[in-house]
Amino acid sequence: MAPLMFKDAFWGSDFTCHAGYDAVIQRMRDGRQMCKDMEELIKMRAIAEEKYGKELVTIARKAGGQSEISTLRASFEQLKTQIENIGNFHIQLSDILKEEVKKIETFRERQKEQRKKFESIMEKVQKKKVTLFKKTMESKKTYEVKCREADEAETSERTNAQAKNAEKVRHRVKQCRQAANEAERVYMTNIDQLETVRRDWEDTHRSTCEVFQQLEGDRINMLRCALWDHCNHFSLRCVKDDELYEEVRKLLEQCDITTDNNCFVEMKKTGSKPPDPIVFESCYPAGTERNSNGRAFFSQEDITRRSSDPLLRRSVSISTESPTISRPISASVAQSEMSDNGYAPLPLLHTTPTEVQFYVVLYDYTAQEQDELSMNRGDIVQVLVKGEDGWWTVERNGYSGLVPGNYLDKI
Repeated sequence: MAPLMFKDAFWGSDFTCHAGYDAVIQRMRDGRQMCKDMEELIKMRAIAEEKYGKELVTIARKAGGQSEISTLRASFEQLKTQIENIGNFHIQLSDILKEEVKKIETFRERQKEQRKKFESIMEKVQKKKVTLFKKTMESKKTYEVKCREADEAETSERTNAQAKNAEKVRHRVKQCRQAANEAERVYMTNIDQLETVRRDWEDTHRSTCEVFQQLEGDRINMLRCALWDHCNHFSLRCVKDDELYEEVRKLLEQCDITTDNNCFVEMKKTGSKPPDPIVFESCYPAGTERNSNGRAFFSQEDITRRSSDPLLRRSVSISTESPTISRPISASVAQSEMSDNGYAPLPLLHTTPTEVQFYVVLYDYTAQEQDELSMNRGDIVQVLVKGEDGWWTVERNGYSGLVPGNYLDKI
């Protein structure tokens, strides 16, 4: 495409009109504003990059991961390291962008000085041209007036040639003609001077337009290169970021589930064998006979000895039946039932309250077995038997059963 020249495109038909030059000047001012806008954009981007970089560094340094082990921890540590590296690179990129802002600002100020110099020259030439043009137009009017006066005087002389004041008329005609000649001389002088100024203005306009076009070309080229470099910086930053993340991916490829689990086992293992089973330890001497349901039998002498114990007579009930909760059971051996071979079943020990005791339920409890009693928090129950194993027999609303003793609190 053929370039269009400023010097050939911004003229006007009006001698005093400078619309073409004003359009060029406005373009130069718009270009200066564009430089400022570019500076502001890069400056804000530099601030954002610096802030982003510092936040990445902070994130990398505050991230935990110390509880992890083996290959996964190595991958995580590598990720933190690369995030911190990326943050530092973004901070460096912010410094580069700030340098770019300074370059554009220096360029803009240098162009401003050159533009101002030529603007000053053009302003003087234009002002001189306009002033001389007005002076020439005034001399032209004076010349025209003087010519009309001379013509009128000559016409009057011809029509009044025989008049008594003919001499006076001739003198007046002579004066008017001299004035017209003088006005013509001044007018022609002004025309010559105006032409000289016009040529000077025209040459200055051309040279100024050439300089402005060169400045505009330099500005466009500079901003284009600045934008190009700006994009290159961030494209390169993306490539570098990907290279750093590739280092993380390489370690992630080595991350192995079996390796990590094995490492955990080796570091924290407590033993390779489970504890030995709990075996039954009988409370009865070896050789004690038992019936088919597992109950132990004692000799008559043993029964008499156990039942003759005054404490046992007060606190135990000897019976082959399940203990009756609603009434106390006598501990007399004579009242106990004997099996066919003369042995009595093992007595069940209970602690029977000596007086009526009422307790409040602290927690909800749902019966798990048939001999247990469900209860709700806040219920009032009567304790019938306090078992030594922590299970108490209680009665509520005519129903009785076993409940945990630590779920109750005495009123």
